Amino acid sequence: MQADSGRIEQADLAVRYAQIRGATVALAQGLSAEDCALQSMPDASPVKWHMAHTTWFFETFVLERHAARHEPFHPAFRYLFNSYYNSLGEQFSRPRRGMLSRPGLDDILRYRSHVDARLLSLLQDGALPAEVRALVSLGLNHEQQHQELILTDLKHLLSLNPLAPAYRKGDLEPSAPAAPLEFRRFEAGNVEIGHDGTGFAFDNELPRHRQHVAPFELASRPVTNGEFLAFIEDGGYRRPEFWLSEGWNMVTTQRWEHPVYWHKLDGAWYEFTLRGLQPLDRHRPLTHISHFAADAYAHWASARLPTEFEWEIAAADASLDGNFVESGELHPRPTAAGALAAMHGDVWEWTHSSYAPYPGYKPAPGAVGEYNGKFMSNQYVLRGGSCATPASHIRRSYRNFFPSSARWQFSGLRLARDAS
Repeated sequence: MQADSGRIEQADLAVRYAQIRGATVALAQGLSAEDCALQSMPDASPVKWHMAHTTWFFETFVLERHAARHEPFHPAFRYLFNSYYNSLGEQFSRPRRGMLSRPGLDDILRYRSHVDARLLSLLQDGALPAEVRALVSLGLNHEQQHQELILTDLKHLLSLNPLAPAYRKGDLEPSAPAAPLEFRRFEAGNVEIGHDGTGFAFDNELPRHRQHVAPFELASRPVTNGEFLAFIEDGGYRRPEFWLSEGWNMVTTQRWEHPVYWHKLDGAWYEFTLRGLQPLDRHRPLTHISHFAADAYAHWASARLPTEFEWEIAAADASLDGNFVESGELHPRPTAAGALAAMHGDVWEWTHSSYAPYPGYKPAPGAVGEYNGKFMSNQYVLRGGSCATPASHIRRSYRNFFPSSARWQFSGLRLARDAS
């Protein structure tokens, strides 16, 4: 579940709880009840569902098991807001979450306030066992994941509206040219991979283990919109030689011609952003592409995607500072010059690694063991965080994962090459 649950300070945990729970509600400021209720596709969820599910997590795993005389806020919520924990019972159909007009947004906010009061009381009333503190910490990191999903799911929803409404006001500033793309060499070796035991970690980052890596080169920055546009203009979406078979099938059947939020209007390219429709900035990092498209571009560029182990080795020398959700920009920024720039923040970077357990991995017992391990099939690993990720949520060993066709997340790529 996490690496250092026994060393979590309870007072600090109470402060962090209030901050993170408040940040979720702040994401909904300025949205209408309708904005918060709609679901744009089966892979996305309504804003109010995310707000309810994260609350359900604390009520189900903490209050029901560890708070004296706890009464559920509403007995139906255990079914409505359970995501995929089969050992806890059935769940309401994921593709139909947008049909839940009731409970309304006000009811969900009351649910959050009720659980928050009980949880904070639990944290403030006396020493809690390490196991309980660990569950609260897991729930907070789980909530930060859903904060990013609120933004990515909402962006997909708003992009389907003919009015192209903005989530936040203000245009993106035109940027200077991106730094020249360079490659940095890394030598072969047996290296330690995975979480080092300091601070929180999800179980999929464990156990730390040794991995042999051949010599490789990694690009100094992510691929830009302009560079990907050159791929499009060279017929990249019409040339099957660059694509994996399943990816080419997606291109032909889904009629992919460009990244999901790009639009060509009167001969000019635009990109839908959380600030509405904006002229495509060719110098900003490319985002919202599938693993299939990332792999195809890499082949076109006579390169490849890095493995997640290569990425983690390189990240050991890179700053954890970056463009995260706290910047308020909610879009990738142009990359400054540097040996390994923007490895954290801006865009999640697709790797060539399948999402699989590390040697010796064991999921936690009980329902929380369903958190990660059950998804280790038909997914690829992404690294680094994005402009929608909370800064305190990311670390070098963090493993995100999505299926190869996923395009609605802030996902981009950084090129790698073999080195002789």
